[in-house]
Amino acid sequence: MPRRPVLTLLAFALAVLAPAPGHLNAAEPVHLAPSAHDLALVNALTWGANPSTMARFQAVGVERWLAEQLHPAAEPALPAAAQAGIAAALPGTRSLFDAVTAFDQQGREANQIGDPEQKKTAQQAFQQALNAEARAAATASILRALYAPDQLRERMAWFWFNHFNVHQYKANIRAMLGDYEARAIRPHALGRFRDLLAATLSHPAMLRYLDNADNAAGRINENYAREIMELHTLGVGSGYTQHDVEELARILTGVGIDARPENPRLRPELQAQLVRNGLFEFNPARHDYGDKVFLGRTIKGTGFAEVEEALDMLVRQPATATHVARQIATYFVADTPPEGLVRRMAEAFRQSDGDIAATLGAMIRAPEFSTAIDTAPKFKDPVRFVFSAVRLAYDDRVILNTVPVQNWLNRLSEGLYNHATPDGYSLVSQAWNGPGQMMVRFEIARQIGSGAAGLFKPEGPNGTEEPAFPLLQNALFFNGLRHGLSGPTTAALAKAISPQDWNTLFLSSPEFMH
Repeated sequence: MPRRPVLTLLAFALAVLAPAPGHLNAAEPVHLAPSAHDLALVNALTWGANPSTMARFQAVGVERWLAEQLHPAAEPALPAAAQAGIAAALPGTRSLFDAVTAFDQQGREANQIGDPEQKKTAQQAFQQALNAEARAAATASILRALYAPDQLRERMAWFWFNHFNVHQYKANIRAMLGDYEARAIRPHALGRFRDLLAATLSHPAMLRYLDNADNAAGRINENYAREIMELHTLGVGSGYTQHDVEELARILTGVGIDARPENPRLRPELQAQLVRNGLFEFNPARHDYGDKVFLGRTIKGTGFAEVEEALDMLVRQPATATHVARQIATYFVADTPPEGLVRRMAEAFRQSDGDIAATLGAMIRAPEFSTAIDTAPKFKDPVRFVFSAVRLAYDDRVILNTVPVQNWLNRLSEGLYNHATPDGYSLVSQAWNGPGQMMVRFEIARQIGSGAAGLFKPEGPNGTEEPAFPLLQNALFFNGLRHGLSGPTTAALAKAISPQDWNTLFLSSPEFMH
């Protein structure tokens, strides 16, 4: 992995620090030292090793820990403070249908105001309310990422949101983000890919983002059909044609959103074909009932059953197995993952009928995975960098304010829900290791390493910040992490003039960036 930008940054940081004795404390409590491979494994599969996660790993052993990560409880126990933060952000007092219809009404009322100044004020209030919904969704997501024991599921929840990306600033998607992540993505993050694909297809956030809500017989919109094949399943260059895009778009006609409480008026012969679930609707009056030829197979015009048949076909194509396997391997293993590893993961995907946990298990058991995490671990993208820093700095002490984390991610150009195009954020290092990115990382490392940075100040005008200081020189560092530091990094840390500077340099080091 490229390390030159990080080393350059480290050299820059040292230029402004005078030599001073190191701050390693020989009296630090000693616990059982994890092996370098164990640390690498936990770092690779979680949002970052920290003392509590490593304690669990050592208490149960590698096999049970992996089993817990690949097959977690449906609702794993979060720390009480984290659960309270999530409940406060997403109280769940109304359905997505009720929330969206209320926002739609607020938007209509604002637009109907005659007085220009009052109209502007009402429209700003509407936008601020939508922004608050997005911040609440981000708060819940960040708290789960930092403190959930099922760390692998949290890593995969981010991966799948990125894979099935929607952008918050299109239409009213901000009102849907929390539900999309909580109901369409996370429950299926380690389950069957077929269920995940269907859950995203039936969610109004996806249908609004990729315009399938506007796709109807006689007014075909191909956006979603194209992205399903290009990004979500088969992948670019897998052999599908423009004709397949057009036929899938016809299959998807009538799949959309309906925020009206009453059912649409339909001819008697179509009424049994109507499908409604919350905001989701399959409206048979908008569907093209002609036969289609999709991926070489004729699909009879039967209504929503065509969609189910098309999804079955897409999921079971060998190209889908290879595309999904390659994306996962790129995320966890290497920018250009070994072809042998991709083949074994794709085979596990096919043999298990798209079981995501089985696919991940094949990756984890592969020798290429062990070699990669031991010798060339993936360069952290901004989300991994920030989450791993906060996890190591504060372990299981729950932060009270996620806004600083949201701001850091935005500054690093990987803000939650903020990628405008359907392809999601890049999974390769080159997108994140440029000099400009490294300078921003150094600034954020200094904020995290120098004090509470607003993480323990509750939101609101009356919030009082709790005293907090990041403890990076903890037992995990002394008994594990420091043994993996290079000579230049060790020498750099020895020149730190304060605990704050030591923290900044450690979080900016090449070893922490991987």
